[in-house]
Amino acid sequence: MGAGGAASQRTQEARRQERLLREQWHAARRQALRWDTAGEGEQRVLAQLLVLTARGWRLLVDRRWSRTPAADADMLLVGPGGVFVVDVTAGREPAEGHAPGLLAATKAAESAVASLGMSPVAVQPVLVFAGQRLDASLGRIRLLGEHEIGPVLLSQRHRLRAESVRAIADHLERVFPGYAGSAIDQRPAPAPEPHRPGSPDGLFDVQGLRDAALEGARRAPIEQWMTFLHPDQVALVRRDWSGPARISGPAGTGKTVVALHRAAHLARRTTGRILYVTFANNLPRVQSTFLKAMAPAVADRVDFRSLHSWAQEFLQEQGIPVRLHGDKAETAFSLAWKNVGRASRLAALDPAPTYWHEEIDHVIKGRGLTRFEEYAAVPRRRRRASLHRTHRQAVWELYEAYEALRGERGVHDFNDVLSLALAEASRRREGPPYAAVIVDEIQDLTLVGVRLLHALVGDVPNGLLLVGDGQQTVYPGGFRLTDAGIDIRGDRGQVLRTNYRNSKQILDAALTVVADDAFEDLDGVRTSGRRDVDLTYHDGDVVRVTRPTVEAHDRELLDALRSLPEGALADTALLCPSMRAVGDYQRLLTQAGIPVCQLEHYDGRAVDAVKLGTYRRAKGLEFKNVFLPRHDTVPGHGTPAGTPAGTETSETARERAELLRSRLFVAMTRARDLLWLGSVTTG
Repeated sequence: MGAGGAASQRTQEARRQERLLREQWHAARRQALRWDTAGEGEQRVLAQLLVLTARGWRLLVDRRWSRTPAADADMLLVGPGGVFVVDVTAGREPAEGHAPGLLAATKAAESAVASLGMSPVAVQPVLVFAGQRLDASLGRIRLLGEHEIGPVLLSQRHRLRAESVRAIADHLERVFPGYAGSAIDQRPAPAPEPHRPGSPDGLFDVQGLRDAALEGARRAPIEQWMTFLHPDQVALVRRDWSGPARISGPAGTGKTVVALHRAAHLARRTTGRILYVTFANNLPRVQSTFLKAMAPAVADRVDFRSLHSWAQEFLQEQGIPVRLHGDKAETAFSLAWKNVGRASRLAALDPAPTYWHEEIDHVIKGRGLTRFEEYAAVPRRRRRASLHRTHRQAVWELYEAYEALRGERGVHDFNDVLSLALAEASRRREGPPYAAVIVDEIQDLTLVGVRLLHALVGDVPNGLLLVGDGQQTVYPGGFRLTDAGIDIRGDRGQVLRTNYRNSKQILDAALTVVADDAFEDLDGVRTSGRRDVDLTYHDGDVVRVTRPTVEAHDRELLDALRSLPEGALADTALLCPSMRAVGDYQRLLTQAGIPVCQLEHYDGRAVDAVKLGTYRRAKGLEFKNVFLPRHDTVPGHGTPAGTPAGTETSETARERAELLRSRLFVAMTRARDLLWLGSVTTG
């Protein structure tokens, strides 16, 4: 067919679609007139929603509509974008007058769909003003004019497949018998679905609905998958806790997804603001984007921040000067090591100053210790080197020298920022600045950081939620929650045990790396490195590539990236152990014409490029495909990352290798569908 013929065919199709839409609109208008007690503007709104039923939406209308002005909601609408609880007004009353009833109806709808395993964020209250143009918000309620309602609903992010729309609408029609299903008369009713074995009532299969939702999320772009809440976790999002609570569990069990949905749930249930904190400074941008897509009506009430950036801003608001200068603080430590540490007994344990810098950062200042006797008695959790009192005296002398030099330069380090913020938060007499605080990847924080966040909300019900997993620690040192004065009692500690992300092949490969590395979680329980989990996904694959040279290895890597299906780069990450390696692969991919997006610039929006970053930068994220080039060499040591503990030459070296294995484990478990492991032979 020539270009002219194709254009003519497109024109004919456009005219046919326009004619069909006009017919649907007229049919909807005729049907809306049957609601003769409704005003003309309300009938026009109803007609627009009836037109949606010709596109697979389901509409339930209050049988008493317009006869009971005090009704909570006029309609329930179910479509690809979720469940919408709709109230229509002719504009005679202010929006505030409709809010209590509409929110009560929304809460009832949320409870109804929760039994199907549907996330609360998929239920949205909408107040429509007939005869007006409007697009605004009143709390979580979307305020729309008559002309905006159709386009806004059609533009919603798709959450539900067709079978889910039918099942949920059928369920709501039974739960709310006062609402009648309505559709355009001219559209033939779909054939009734046959009864499926195992269906509890013959109308739909709950497990089938859940499986369909899970499969739909897996096929979607990775950004949508990273916000998919498994039906089994809905109750956890909605749970009431009497005080601080913790959610833990192995990699891939959906901890961060639960935390995100919990933030949306609390934002809808409280009047105050919600603080969502992580240690990494790239994750807040990503998680903020996710929440705006999940629950746009409440997204502006949740503050996503990295801990240090929040603490700096908090201090500035209180008028407390912050002179954070990492380079000058680093210079102060280097001089302290040169003047005090290098000639001390510490050099015999580990001549590299890094280990002792970490000791100060994570054990002394990270725990807020200010006297030697405190340090002499404190358990050094997750630190392997055995330090006698004389060794600790040498560390304390190094610490004091560093503090003196830092003070002379008039600068703060990152630990100082948190300590200043904790002192200020503890002095505050007014009420808490946040209704709730959610902490993701808590195992990466210092004890002072956790005490700071606890001080913001105290022990109020539903006030503090701590999310994380000790096995995924990527920084040295550690503590127990009891050290922070946080008591997780009874059912306020929830352990997730079902892995929704990794296939058995991928998880086994990752667990092999840390199998011999038992770890102590924040509750003080010693846990084996190879943990038992329940798996739900079985299609992932591990590809191992070994080549004799770096050049041959990198050619194989480029070939593998180029062979991915069209569009798959958007769901792919290439992760490296160091920033130096990131730079090397940035140049390699750019020269090969493969688009790259640095993880530090990634904001949670889909981009057709390979995500490139360090193992640590990938924390909290997931990808369909993960490539780990030259993964089996520990940077700077030439030691295989999977080398069992006991073959190292010192306690500090063993600790360093264990930490590097933990980082590699984190990187490997980011993969959902494909884990590509590259190696270069040596010797």
